[in-house]
Amino acid sequence: MTEVEKIQYTKSFIDKLAQGIDPISGRVIPENEIIRQVRISRCLHYVSEILEQVIRNGGTSSKKKLSNREKKPFFITDQQLEKYPYSDIPVSVSEIARNINTLIDTETMRSISYKDITAWLIQVGALQETENKEGKRRKYPTAAGKDLGITCQERDNGFRTYQVILYDKSAQQLIIDNMALILDLKQNAETN
Repeated sequence: MTEVEKIQYTKSFIDKLAQGIDPISGRVIPENEIIRQVRISRCLHYVSEILEQVIRNGGTSSKKKLSNREKKPFFITDQQLEKYPYSDIPVSVSEIARNINTLIDTETMRSISYKDITAWLIQVGALQETENKEGKRRKYPTAAGKDLGITCQERDNGFRTYQVILYDKSAQQLIIDNMALILDLKQNAETN
């Protein structure tokens, strides 16, 4: 029996005890037994959760979390991109980046950032950076960007009014279709 199998076997006993069942006989444990006390049952459920994590980690108590430097550079295949969850409702570039990152293993690979996507959109003339009323540098869609499905919407969060750039389904498709170019620009920026 492997170590993980031993842990799974032990977990099955703890699960039964937490449910008030004798793991050997399969009979319900009488209410007056100490193992049926609520606090003990909760502790057993907690131990079961920990054992489940150990099983998922291949028999170790914790998985070593890699630093961003230790992770592989971002890369995504065409097959992974085919699973991108397009939204019929326009979304922000941050949401697009989050959706892309759900398609990769972020435990071992660096994520793509909304900044990487935005840099490419500026380079191809879909976005431009201008100064707003407060004198801050902001990005806005160009006429070409608007034709591609990029819009600017004003929102109010109760404290202030602000603008958000949104990408419709066709703009999302444009980004996904050009992921190789976005990655090239990202890699060039990192090496310079």
